[in-house]
Amino acid sequence: MENFTFWSPTEFVFGRGTELRTGELAARFGAHKIMIVSGGGSAERSGLLDRIRKTLQDAGLEYVDFAGVRPNPVASKVYEGIGIARAEKADFLLAVGGGSVIDTAKAIALGAPADTDFWKFYNGEASPQKAMPVGVVLTIPAAGSEGSGNSVITNEKTLQKISVRYPMLLRPKFAVMNPELTMTLPANQTAYGIVDMLCHIYERYFSNTAGTEIVDGYSEAIMRDIMDQATTLHFQPDNYEARAEVMWGGMLAHNGLCGVGKVEDWSSHRLEHEISAIYDVPHGAGLAVIVPAWLKFCARHNPDKIWKFAINVMSVDPSGHDTDEIIAEGISRLEDFYHDLGLTTSLRELIGQEPDIETMVCSLERNMGPTLGNYVTLSMDDCREIYRMAL
Repeated sequence: MENFTFWSPTEFVFGRGTELRTGELAARFGAHKIMIVSGGGSAERSGLLDRIRKTLQDAGLEYVDFAGVRPNPVASKVYEGIGIARAEKADFLLAVGGGSVIDTAKAIALGAPADTDFWKFYNGEASPQKAMPVGVVLTIPAAGSEGSGNSVITNEKTLQKISVRYPMLLRPKFAVMNPELTMTLPANQTAYGIVDMLCHIYERYFSNTAGTEIVDGYSEAIMRDIMDQATTLHFQPDNYEARAEVMWGGMLAHNGLCGVGKVEDWSSHRLEHEISAIYDVPHGAGLAVIVPAWLKFCARHNPDKIWKFAINVMSVDPSGHDTDEIIAEGISRLEDFYHDLGLTTSLRELIGQEPDIETMVCSLERNMGPTLGNYVTLSMDDCREIYRMAL
């Protein structure tokens, strides 16, 4: 196990009706004028935003609305939000939504107090020194951004989708998590979220770091439970307990706990970012295509942890089977799980056309350099092969 510092200061307020505490929480964390960041309108139509606004009014807080954040959040919306936050003199950002809304709020939090272009914090040209505080009311469990210091934004001009990690600045002050708010999510959106949260664990689980059995053990347990609850939700979408397990599991998947003491990988996410940046598909849908191909490729070079995953997570019985057979069955079961969620594992089918693999590889090299990942270090030729395996 590597040396590590784990710092997770977010206050999580979980359960039925907890959104009614939003004003109280924001006031306690020093808010005076809040910018409410939200998405495409479901939070407005459902009455959630009105309930939250009332809690802010009751707490004596001012607010301004900033709506219209789209999936695969884009830099142009961040620039717009930075301008409004400055003009309104907001001192606190409240994200009401899922990962795209939260990541946009975090990007605004970096950009509004800065004297430089926020995108420089994403492309590596500058490092932020401060950020506005962020609070969250979570409505879509998926990205885990409610508990992380991460943010992912797409620059639609350059077609770059880049993730940053600034835990000392971007971990939310509080996260309100009411599973009831997720009951009306469409089945495909639930599925995308489940794939994403599982992949957040894969990126940490598939590591060459020795001496991490306790971390591996609870990571495997979280993965198994998320998969079990996903099956329940497929047939019972209004099952509160399953919604609660998935919501909490998504946070645990990405708050850093599953990666403590490890050298992490993140190849699958970076390979997928090129797909969703260029073809604007849901991130979770892209991961369902990339992860099986990545596993098949890595199994040729470093099978040990994939063998362990097949047995301990995908419940493959190893009796009478060699390593290759066990791994193949484990990956096949994972693909079947994705198919049962209604997702494709074919890149062509996902984007509805022949993908431009060379463009994706060139963009990947521009963003990440000549190699990728740690579990198996991938050259750009390796990445090209994985994209082809995903066809």
